[in-house]
Amino acid sequence: MKVRTGWVFLLLAANIAFADQVTLKNGDRVTGAIVKKDGNDLTIKSDLMGVIKVAWDQVTDIKSNEPLSVVLAGQTAEKPAVTKATITSSGGQITLSGGPAGTKTVAPAEIAAIRDNSEESAYERLLNPGLFQLWTGNATLGLAGTAGNAVTSTFTFGVNTSRITRHDKIGLYFNSVKSSATVNHVSAGTAQAIRGGWKYDRKFGSRMEVNTFNDYEYDRFQSLDLRFVIGGGLGYRAWKSSRGALALQAGLDYDHDKFSPAAPAVAFSRNGSEGYWGDDFDYKLNSTTSIVQGFRMFDSLSDVGAYRANFDLSSNTKLRKWLVWNLSFSDRYLNDPVPGRKRNDVLYTTGLGVTFGH
Repeated sequence: MKVRTGWVFLLLAANIAFADQVTLKNGDRVTGAIVKKDGNDLTIKSDLMGVIKVAWDQVTDIKSNEPLSVVLAGQTAEKPAVTKATITSSGGQITLSGGPAGTKTVAPAEIAAIRDNSEESAYERLLNPGLFQLWTGNATLGLAGTAGNAVTSTFTFGVNTSRITRHDKIGLYFNSVKSSATVNHVSAGTAQAIRGGWKYDRKFGSRMEVNTFNDYEYDRFQSLDLRFVIGGGLGYRAWKSSRGALALQAGLDYDHDKFSPAAPAVAFSRNGSEGYWGDDFDYKLNSTTSIVQGFRMFDSLSDVGAYRANFDLSSNTKLRKWLVWNLSFSDRYLNDPVPGRKRNDVLYTTGLGVTFGH
């Protein structure tokens, strides 16, 4: 028993000896693998405690056993001061060893970023990606129906995908629902709507972004043959953390609506400019579930007093690495609809989907 216990202690000691080590001002010591320093946080992956984030200004001593990518303050991503170096500390200073510049001693405040091999590969991949790279998203299919005295069927389909780089974001979406019912041998459609579009965001500065978008919509039971909207504006990232972000949006757009109401009314179109405002919000509830919310209020600049509003909310729960469960709620409000139609049209769906991209 003593021999086995001794071997256990030797293995633990060997593991600690070959692990990265970080000591904090309160005396706590974390051993594991240094993943990255991004902003004011240092991320360490520990075998016992999982992924840990500590404030960089609380670190008193640090030691890495493997070379890490280190970028010093004032350097560019393309020409970092040290490409690869092991890290040790002594007397409040940090020594970088093994880089192309040889051994270099710097103050902790001079280190802008640290990345392990995996983080460095991901970072470099984001620098100059091709247009068809970095796309991720999910596709969801939903089916429901009844048989017997009443025969009903509902089909829903949705796709959401995005391409996010360090400088910009492209988003594409498409959602549709079609329902029908047969009662007493009489068939009729009960719902049919299609919504889709794209958006492009370009970051500038630490919080600002400029964006443009293009939306399309068809809604049979609002007598809407086509809604075509194109516009753009500015966004302000009011809040951002590792779990989510909130951006406030405002801008201008052009709206073309074509309606085909039931006889004896005739088809007509509405065209005009609008000013819009709203928000984009996303939040990761836990390791498997995240929510995305968007709101836009469109005030007509061509017809004073006319307005419309869009509200979208969805949740995404990962069941497997490739399998997700999606819930979505989408509301379109028009204050001056076609006579005989309601102002609100709500589309809500649920179903299983697959994720794609990486």
